Amino acid sequence: MSNRLIFLGPPGAGKGTQAQRVSESNNLLHLSTGDLLRAEVKSESELGKQISVVMNSGELVSDELVLSIVESKLVSKNSGWLLDGFPRNVTQAEALQSLLEKINQPVELVIFLEVNDELLLHRLIARGRADDNEEVIRNRLKVYREKTAPLVQHYTDQGILKSVKGDGSIESIETLIQAILV
Repeated sequence: MSNRLIFLGPPGAGKGTQAQRVSESNNLLHLSTGDLLRAEVKSESELGKQISVVMNSGELVSDELVLSIVESKLVSKNSGWLLDGFPRNVTQAEALQSLLEKINQPVELVIFLEVNDELLLHRLIARGRADDNEEVIRNRLKVYREKTAPLVQHYTDQGILKSVKGDGSIESIETLIQAILV
């Protein structure tokens, strides 16, 4: 079974929900960069305040910051893990690959959750986060298409990407993912 995973997909695709379910059922460390960043914002640290400004505008937090957070979590873990929300661009993917080679934990599989924009908009507004209004959401989807979508080709070229339709029930999507992991 693949046990070093990355989940990709646009905001609202269900990455967090599926990552939590898959990591629990397969005993993997779940690293959600969104959760890690939101925790920093909640702490009201100076760094958290800077992150809050960036997140509330719909932009992405710097590569260096996110990579350092991920590195600190992975170096202490020498078993399975699942990255949810990172990398977000090809530059991050290349930096992550260098880090993972250094700690001898290469990515084994990338799962891409595919969902259309109208369903994404509906899901994101429904979850009711402070940073989820229609204008910010549309900007996040635009930023995603510009910066994150090229990762699909990047990992396809490496032969480690599998796509899953993310528009079904939580359980049916999890079943599709689990079948790929075997």
